[in-house]
Amino acid sequence: MLFALTLLCYTVIILVNVALIATIILEEKLHKPMYIFLCNLCFNSLYGTAAFHPKFLFDLLSGTQVISYAGCLLQVFFIYSYAATDFSILAVMSYDRYLAICHPLEYHSIMTKQRVILLVCFSRLVPLISQAVVMIMTSKLTLCGFQIDKLYCDNWSILKLSCYSITLNNIVGFIFILVYTGNALFVLCSYIQLVKFFLKYPQRRRKFLQTCLPHLICLINVSVTLLFDLMYARYGSESMPQSLKNFMAIQFLI
Repeated sequence: MLFALTLLCYTVIILVNVALIATIILEEKLHKPMYIFLCNLCFNSLYGTAAFHPKFLFDLLSGTQVISYAGCLLQVFFIYSYAATDFSILAVMSYDRYLAICHPLEYHSIMTKQRVILLVCFSRLVPLISQAVVMIMTSKLTLCGFQIDKLYCDNWSILKLSCYSITLNNIVGFIFILVYTGNALFVLCSYIQLVKFFLKYPQRRRKFLQTCLPHLICLINVSVTLLFDLMYARYGSESMPQSLKNFMAIQFLI
């Protein structure tokens, strides 16, 4: 039953995202910054879910939950870079909506083709590079254990198995958390400006609901579930039901 539900979920994720990507690519009228960023977000969704669902489906079929150390590190890299890229893309999208709504006359002169390409590359390359640094540091650790109490590999679970001090890893991880918290604050500031704008011009509230609310809901979903997962991994209670822990752990991957 769980295998069928997981397979159905993964199939729906693939079909929906591929359909959106294909529609945006084939429809010339959708070749605008907002839809290009949305296409980037859909591609990232395929990238992130591919790091979890195939392995999880294989585990359900085989009845085992075994992964090599190299495979574990790769899974951490893909999942963490997916989450970090999501934050970066959502920050870029909030900036795009802020310009389009609050500064419509200057929008096209600011969001040129070259700048859109630069923002897309920035939102993908920076998370990949930052997570590569984290994974290189983690891979150099000597482990004193081999059991991870989670549905997928995560960096903190590996760090807890280290035989030696992980202070440097924690410092680097904290720096990157601050960076992506900055992304979230940037999005928040953008939406504060948008709310002020729509309070000033009530007749345009419908546009806010159509273009900004879905983006905001997506941001809240990613932020809350990812924050829960990170905080629980470090400070969580063992009394929490395992089913709830598993659901929150994979929610941001769905």
